[in-house]
Amino acid sequence: MKEPVSLEELLKKKEEEERLNAKPKYMSKEERMKRALEERRRDAEKKRNNLEAFKTQNEQSKLPEPSPTYVKNTIPEKELQAIKAKYLGLETKNKRRRYSDRRFVFEWAEHEDTSVESNPLYATRKDYTSFGRGHTGGIDPNESSANKDEFYEKLMDERRTDVEKERVKELDDIKKMKEKKRLRFDDRHWTEKPLEEMNSRDWRILKEDYSISTKGGSISNPLRNWDEAELNYKIKRKIYDLGYEEPTPVQRQSIPIILSTRDMIGIAETGSGKTLAFLLPMIESIINIRKEDNDSFNNGPFALVLAPTRELALQIEQEAKMFTEALNLKTVAVVGGHIMAEQSYNLRGGVDLLIATPGRLKDLLESHVVVLNHCYFVVMDEADRMIDMGFEIDVNFILDNLPASTQKPEDKAEDLKFLKNKRFRQTTMFSATMPPSVERMAKKYLKKPAVVTIGIAGKAVDRIEQKVEMMKEDRKWDRLVRILNGGFEPPIIVFVRQKRTVDYLTRQLEKLNFKVVGLHGGKTQDQREKSLDLLRKGQKNILIATDVASRGIDIKDVSLVINYDMSKTIEGNFYSIGRTGRAGKEGKAITFLTNDDQETFYDLKLMLQASPISQVPSELKNHEAARYRPGITVIKKKSEETIFKDE
Repeated sequence: MKEPVSLEELLKKKEEEERLNAKPKYMSKEERMKRALEERRRDAEKKRNNLEAFKTQNEQSKLPEPSPTYVKNTIPEKELQAIKAKYLGLETKNKRRRYSDRRFVFEWAEHEDTSVESNPLYATRKDYTSFGRGHTGGIDPNESSANKDEFYEKLMDERRTDVEKERVKELDDIKKMKEKKRLRFDDRHWTEKPLEEMNSRDWRILKEDYSISTKGGSISNPLRNWDEAELNYKIKRKIYDLGYEEPTPVQRQSIPIILSTRDMIGIAETGSGKTLAFLLPMIESIINIRKEDNDSFNNGPFALVLAPTRELALQIEQEAKMFTEALNLKTVAVVGGHIMAEQSYNLRGGVDLLIATPGRLKDLLESHVVVLNHCYFVVMDEADRMIDMGFEIDVNFILDNLPASTQKPEDKAEDLKFLKNKRFRQTTMFSATMPPSVERMAKKYLKKPAVVTIGIAGKAVDRIEQKVEMMKEDRKWDRLVRILNGGFEPPIIVFVRQKRTVDYLTRQLEKLNFKVVGLHGGKTQDQREKSLDLLRKGQKNILIATDVASRGIDIKDVSLVINYDMSKTIEGNFYSIGRTGRAGKEGKAITFLTNDDQETFYDLKLMLQASPISQVPSELKNHEAARYRPGITVIKKKSEETIFKDE
């Protein structure tokens, strides 16, 4: 006889089955497909069975059609009892009371509502009307108010004296005239309007006319002419004596902002008059400071201008002295290349306006020759160039040496009484481009600045016709001589990369009887100043220079700029061609390109395309290096599919 299975074995077997069922079982693709098909077959069979069952049930419950000889006795007894129980209220066993019992339920279809058709009251609806003129009580509130005003005016007119009646008539005429002006559209141009009649639309048109754009909020309106500038009368008289009839776009917008003691960032093309844009309000501020604090020469200058190159610093000094000498203000420039003892001698007795290069000013600060305790006005001219030349550490050292007591607070409204009687430092920055390094410096040292942009930042002047010539290196010399013999009006500037190229071209051109002079960083400061002076006086016609002359150097009426060697960056080319086409005049720039300059082909092509009077040569346009931005690797497959990869 077989022994029965024990309870422990049954439990153990059950646990083993549960463990196996809980463990996931791997199924192959064929098994999964087979299982899915089987489940789909079962579902279809189940639906089919349900449908057949439903049909069978309907056929069984279908009542027979009534015959024509339908009589009352044909109704089953159970149905009669149900009808009586519902409508006669007969008591039945196990009756369930419902909420809707003995209540009328308003449930019918829309087509069952016949009230509109049957009752004309609903067919022709009328709005509520009152008696009289359509107002409650027959009273018109507007007419009533007009009658009261007319009665009041009539009564007051009887009581007024003749003088009072004349005054009321004048006020009515003024009111009517203002209302007429308000209703009439004034289509006059802003140049035909007085200052008090200018509206927001006129100021917007003025800015559009001069390509002025601003950011920062609460920006002062630009100048329409020099008479509207809040400057000292001696400054205005000197402006007209120098022949500056109208302010340039950057001067129109920058001068009112700086005069309002607000920090500012100015971005404008080269040759746009940026120097006077900060010099004039700076001199005006110095005059006001001298009235309050005339005995503080030992505390340093009232204003400081930082420039990247010696030539630019000396040029700013020359323009500043045209105004400061007439106002008995002392201006001094300190640059490298001069003896420090001589500069210390010039600074004795104090100075009102100090113009310096960052390196030399840092040396003077460390030697305690100069202090900046009362420096209330700081300008960084050509800020992007100072960063490119490696002066960022020196500039930060100088700005950090300014006293913290004169720094503007973050929020001007935190203590109005304290701010009203205290003067704070104003910082202004001018540049032609805004790279990230300049933005970082501006964020650190400027407080809520107004940003003024003239034209498009980093775009060459539209008055400069740019021409690019592709050639081999050994063909440059012949092409240069041919261009210089082409009849261009002097002066002409030729830019090269290396100092030895400057000396070589200078010697070779002198042998051909050209009036040429060289300029590069290897020359002494006296030699550099002499070279520029000979060119400005007309004793020399051609300047061969490195990029030391590409920034800020203002040589009047330069008709032609030749980039004998293309700059390594497009910014360098932008500044070199900016030596021509200045002060509203036209200019021409010719650039020699070789295959060694492929890193700049793409940006140069974009610069030429943005110029309305320049053309892109076919050799540059179709060159492989000009098709894609530098830093992108182009991988070509056999299928001619091109893939771009950022390096």
